[in-house]
Amino acid sequence: MTRIGIILGSTRPHRNGEQVARWVLDLASRRPDAEFELVDLRDHALPLLDEPFPPSLGRYQNEHTRQWAERIASFDGFVFVTPEYNHSTSAVLKNAIDYLYSEWNNKAVGFVSYGSAGGVRAAEQLRLIAGELQLADVRAQVILPFATEFENRRTFAPDDFAVRSLDAMLGQVIAWTEALAPLRKKRSAAA
Repeated sequence: MTRIGIILGSTRPHRNGEQVARWVLDLASRRPDAEFELVDLRDHALPLLDEPFPPSLGRYQNEHTRQWAERIASFDGFVFVTPEYNHSTSAVLKNAIDYLYSEWNNKAVGFVSYGSAGGVRAAEQLRLIAGELQLADVRAQVILPFATEFENRRTFAPDDFAVRSLDAMLGQVIAWTEALAPLRKKRSAAA
């Protein structure tokens, strides 16, 4: 069955992203067409990129990189749950992405973003990165502004539109992930 990793892109204390990621996992897990798993970057101690070779070479020298590569390679597609910091994504998510290359290739990705402006600028930054990594980013996305989706900017309270947006995005991620399966198999056979 198709496996989708939900990557929580914030490690801050008292982060809003944990509520959002657990909501995504809860609703996604009700779907019969894929398996979903939460990947919390707090659980992966990745220092600022410390590999001596470019990730595209796949010559990982550090154990933390090899473990991260194995984890990401185990998924067929992804949902990035990202905050917006200074009109971009979080440094911890960008760093985690930058560690790898081929493990991201020929997979689909969708975005759930949150922040003052719903995190839209963070998602746009991630779309640029996705193209370089041969990740197929889907059109539908979930935008969660603090003003409408969080009570007092802290307690996550998604409305019906957010639920519908999530369902549409997940449907696209699964469809694209399945469509890209032959490319992943071809690459795996060549390796």
